[in-house]
Amino acid sequence: MSVRVRFAPSPTGFLHIGGVRTALFNWLFAKKEGGKFILRIEDTDKERSEKRFEEDILKNFEWFGIYSDEPIWRQSERIHIYKKYLEQLLHDGKAYYCFCTEDDLEAEYQAQMSQGMAPKYSGRCRSIPKEEAEERAKKEHAVIRIKMPDVVVQFSDVVRGKVSFDTKLFGDIIIAKGLEDPLYNFAVVVDDHETQITHVIRGEEHLPNTPKQIVIQEALGFPSVQYGHLPLILDTTKKKLSKRFLQDSLNQYRVDGYLPSAILNFLVLLGWHPENDREVLTIEEMKKEFSLKRVQKGGAVYNPEKLDWLNAMHIRMLPLPDLVEHIVSFAPEAWRSDKEKLARAVEVCRDRMKRLHDFISEAKSFFEVVDYDSKLLAWKDVSLEESKKHLEHILEILKNDDGQVDSHIMNYAHTEGKGNVLWPLRVSLSGLQNSPGPLEILKVIGTDDAIKRISVAIGKIS
Repeated sequence: MSVRVRFAPSPTGFLHIGGVRTALFNWLFAKKEGGKFILRIEDTDKERSEKRFEEDILKNFEWFGIYSDEPIWRQSERIHIYKKYLEQLLHDGKAYYCFCTEDDLEAEYQAQMSQGMAPKYSGRCRSIPKEEAEERAKKEHAVIRIKMPDVVVQFSDVVRGKVSFDTKLFGDIIIAKGLEDPLYNFAVVVDDHETQITHVIRGEEHLPNTPKQIVIQEALGFPSVQYGHLPLILDTTKKKLSKRFLQDSLNQYRVDGYLPSAILNFLVLLGWHPENDREVLTIEEMKKEFSLKRVQKGGAVYNPEKLDWLNAMHIRMLPLPDLVEHIVSFAPEAWRSDKEKLARAVEVCRDRMKRLHDFISEAKSFFEVVDYDSKLLAWKDVSLEESKKHLEHILEILKNDDGQVDSHIMNYAHTEGKGNVLWPLRVSLSGLQNSPGPLEILKVIGTDDAIKRISVAIGKIS
């Protein structure tokens, strides 16, 4: 059977960075193995599930370029299927109705705690005859529990190796609040079987659920799947990052101008590394090289400075037309009218940017005239009068443009001193103490605009 994996978020909140990493690892594994990646929306929590959260998940997946290879599955559309399997377990005596109240369960909990025992359900409703339980369930509130066998569940985790859990610690867990109200551990087992999932790759926090799901699989007669649990995402102090931070960071990264390819590059390195420990990877390189064998067991440190560096590298790598397309939404509307000028500005600024949002400050002088003090035009101990002379000479070069303006300016600068000439030229064109080089600015704003700006600078000195 070919590889089939899934990402199954609950639409009870906005998608967060941790979820994207899980989806990425599944998607890359499927692509590397020539398999299928399936998106499943786990929306059986009727009270907390909202359409806007599902839309956020789909919008972000589209932004990242991660797509489901099959139509999206939604648990809310599959209640009749869960009901069928619940009835099967009840019929086979592998599950039963439980009528214990919250007070009953709390009393059990307190009694077990007082004796130093790990709290779990005692199984008091196990002994109710099936026919009696079915009649009572028609009139009384009841949940459905699975009969947990007294065994040690063992499985081979593709990341962590051999893992064991003693089911004595669990007790008979609840798998549904009713025939039409399945809970997480039951629904995912049925879904994974129905969609023929071969590998369940998910966060380490799901590890305690795995033995419970294996017991449910075996009770239903389903074939086993291969599990892999990804390491936790930690902050720089090695503490687990909060879900709130991970959620907020994803939304903010989009606003601040991080490329989706850079975020995916950053996330793939949170718990995995390619051969030769390279760090800058394209999406195609990730697909080619990804392997579950290279996923680490220990926690992965989330370093925002590394994301900034990777984003800067991806900005430099991206083809110019694609980069311009990304930057358009960040540029003020007035800057977008001249598309060619915008593209020239992006080309000049790309090596100075860590985030797309940086374009606004880096390119402002190209589109808006910046006022400045005339004293800024003087290079070190060079007088303003000498700076004026150099600007006047360059002005004549520009007015007599013969297609060799750059060469003429640089020849003059070599003769008179590069700093003496290029400093006042750069300031006159940008109005800033720190900016791209004068020839780069000239390339963006064009000869006509440059003539106007140099003329203003000369007027400041006069």
